[in-house]
Amino acid sequence: MDGGAGSAIGTTAWRWAIDLAILIAIGLLMGFLGPFGSHHTPIVGRYIYWMICMVGGGLIGFGGDELLRRSIVEPWRRVAAVSVLMTPLVTLLVLTTQHLLMGGPFGWSGYLELLWQVWPILLAVMVVRALVWRRTPGRVETRTVIAAPLPEAEETFRRRLSAKRRGARLIAIEAHDHYLKVHTDAGEELITLRFADALAELARAHGWRVHRSWWVAADAVEAVRWRRGAGEIRLVGGLTAPVSRTHGPVLKEAGWF
Repeated sequence: MDGGAGSAIGTTAWRWAIDLAILIAIGLLMGFLGPFGSHHTPIVGRYIYWMICMVGGGLIGFGGDELLRRSIVEPWRRVAAVSVLMTPLVTLLVLTTQHLLMGGPFGWSGYLELLWQVWPILLAVMVVRALVWRRTPGRVETRTVIAAPLPEAEETFRRRLSAKRRGARLIAIEAHDHYLKVHTDAGEELITLRFADALAELARAHGWRVHRSWWVAADAVEAVRWRRGAGEIRLVGGLTAPVSRTHGPVLKEAGWF
């Protein structure tokens, strides 16, 4: 297992540990308060009941949140959706727990009554979790001092460009099958060249390969955004380029995040 995979697993385990701690804390609070008539239950049974309901129900809700993360990106819309979609399953858990521990009835009438008790609690738990994991946008606005490239470092590659762009500022190179789109401050130009050959010709230039089909000039980078294992570079002139997990470390070493 490489370091990146190990780090990702460690981060996921840490997040779930914090999620579990949140649910345990809420379960202890509910056991202490004894809402919905549960205060009549002996104290040990009451705490067991609420711990099962809060931890089990919360994990169901959190699991639903993870499943919907890609399809519903906005956190608060996802909180609302999860609280509605997961309430029937959590209600079944609560009804079963109530029946087994307290001898309550197990039927549709009890289930429907519990729905309106479970939904606001699940919604509140999902809101608490969303607040705990709320983040500011994952944008790093730093600048790295880049030495000017040696004149000969880009010479071979520049000879492939038209006279208009041969002396222009090189911003990025984007691969398109057997063609390259060369981005300069004098505009874009398509040339016939393999991406691997272009990288070889620019090996001594100040720049980085940031994606399987992108190379960017170091002095053209204005900002880097990195989030959830992928990123994006903002370049001069408003151009943006993707950053893959594989090539992200070169930007990290350069101090961009």
